[in-house]
Amino acid sequence: MLLPGFTGSKEDFTLLHGPLAARGYRSVAVDGRGQHESDGPADDESAYAQAELARDVLAQAEALGGSVHLVGHSLGGQIARAAVLLDPSPFRSLTLVSSGPGRISVSQEQRVRLLRDALAVMSMAECWEAILAMGPPEEVGGPARGIGGPEQLRRRWLGTRPAQLLATGRQLCAEPDRVAELAAVPLPFHVLSGAHDDTWPVADLDEMAVRLKAHRTVVEGAGHSPNVDAPAPTARALADFWDGLRPGGR
Repeated sequence: MLLPGFTGSKEDFTLLHGPLAARGYRSVAVDGRGQHESDGPADDESAYAQAELARDVLAQAEALGGSVHLVGHSLGGQIARAAVLLDPSPFRSLTLVSSGPGRISVSQEQRVRLLRDALAVMSMAECWEAILAMGPPEEVGGPARGIGGPEQLRRRWLGTRPAQLLATGRQLCAEPDRVAELAAVPLPFHVLSGAHDDTWPVADLDEMAVRLKAHRTVVEGAGHSPNVDAPAPTARALADFWDGLRPGGR
């Protein structure tokens, strides 16, 4: 079960499904509450509190029948962590993809604040046009590069609820370090990232993996979204990790 990041959507995992299916895994990617094609209130930020989103993950895992390998990218990793801390029983493992131990970097906080300021005075459509006028969306607080062309990214942006972006943006800027809590949970962990990342320094992800006693994968040539930048080695790393958890390994 694959959870997308901030300004992301289920489409960010499109290129993983084929390789994972070839390895014998059924993969299900979801839009979170208020993301893209999942409904949610436009103005009520309380609906997007982290605990609410974590309970959504638990409900989705139950709908899939439990015994789920959980994967969260960036913000999705912190929501996945919150779900596991609420109740680890539906999960077989947790993989954090480019998702760090606490709050995001200062440079990324500035981008999130820029986005929040824009949303306070503009509609989503107006905000999108302003983002495009300022430069590449991922460099000015807008959505990161994803699967599909500009029209797909625009549809995703317009489908996402403003309150979801505001609430989860605040979470990213204030998330505490909960690695010690997570390390106490009896699950296998995997920390996967690209070789460079400006949202959480790769060195911080390395240290988090040590604290979790987690399997660690660095995908060469990839940045903050290895699932988009290098889907084949990312899928291979996920499947290798899951295979290793089976009785007798592979």
